[in-house]
Amino acid sequence: MADSGMTNSPLLQWPGAVAASRPDEGVAAHYGDPFREQRALDSAHAPAGPVARPAAGGFADRSNRGVVTITGQDRRSWLHSLTTQHLLELAPGDAAQALILDPNGHVEHHLTLTDDGTTLWIHVEPGAAAPLVAFLDSMRFMLRVDVADVTQDYAVLTVQGAGRERLTDGLDGVLIPGTAGRSDISDLIVRRDLLADTAAELVRRGGAVAGMWAFEALRIAARVPRLGVDTDHRTLPHEMGWIETAVHLNKGCYRGQETVARVHNLGHPPRRLVFLDLDGSVDRLPEHGDPVVCANGGTSAEVGFTGSAARHYELGPIGLALVKRTVPTDVTLLAGGVAAAQEVIVSPDAGGNVKVTLRRRTLL
Repeated sequence: MADSGMTNSPLLQWPGAVAASRPDEGVAAHYGDPFREQRALDSAHAPAGPVARPAAGGFADRSNRGVVTITGQDRRSWLHSLTTQHLLELAPGDAAQALILDPNGHVEHHLTLTDDGTTLWIHVEPGAAAPLVAFLDSMRFMLRVDVADVTQDYAVLTVQGAGRERLTDGLDGVLIPGTAGRSDISDLIVRRDLLADTAAELVRRGGAVAGMWAFEALRIAARVPRLGVDTDHRTLPHEMGWIETAVHLNKGCYRGQETVARVHNLGHPPRRLVFLDLDGSVDRLPEHGDPVVCANGGTSAEVGFTGSAARHYELGPIGLALVKRTVPTDVTLLAGGVAAAQEVIVSPDAGGNVKVTLRRRTLL
């Protein structure tokens, strides 16, 4: 594991567990039946019928993610000044997404966070906690804040599906509701030494354990990008649609704000996120970083790269890609040699003070 010398999850010892590969080393890819695990997590498959039954649901072990805490009287106003999000009025128990940008407006960190009244709890991509804490420490100055990488002591379980409120009710931990841009999931941050016991309690309550293959397939189907997988070092918030979920356009100055404002008011981002409906007759998926070209464009010039790809239990093979804004929206693409129809997520007209409605799947 890349983050703080963290060891593998104890859930890898559960029956059927198969370890995931990069970027999700340390947790399970699946527990023997990825499609069944997807169905358990999917809100669209809540029980129905004349006989009332408890709502379905399940959980994914994402204990490989980094966890950071910020305490102190100035914690919200300080983080507000450093990120793209408006956090001054964040109420205890509310959730938010935020970005930290470099001076040129490129995305460096994606934060999922909540405040419990005394502490800001943040989780980030695997391996990202240490560099995030290093940056935050460099910006403390004389403010009353304390920042800590608590990844070794705390872990993330993501509870998903129509029964998530019933599953998490009364559990010991910090609940972040409606996270990652999706209203059908909640993240539960628990003590790492209680990870296995909490997971067992979720199962006792009727929750199904699911691996990262299931979680990622549903994330892709929901058209939600993942930092470091669907992005690169040049990614701008507008390109991912994070303007709608992780950026507040009417707040004070922060690093990279000039680029955000310029794109939003005067121009367009150079690239856009697209959903890939991949050819199901091909027995392989494109890999992360595979080039994307236009299938009928008469040229082999790359127009983007493949981010995520997975096999969905209903939709078949699907993926996300980042392509040039000028690529026609109706052209068939080749992602790593696999034909794909594209669906617009971020419009080519994004920016330029155009109101854009992201085309993301309605989950509830």
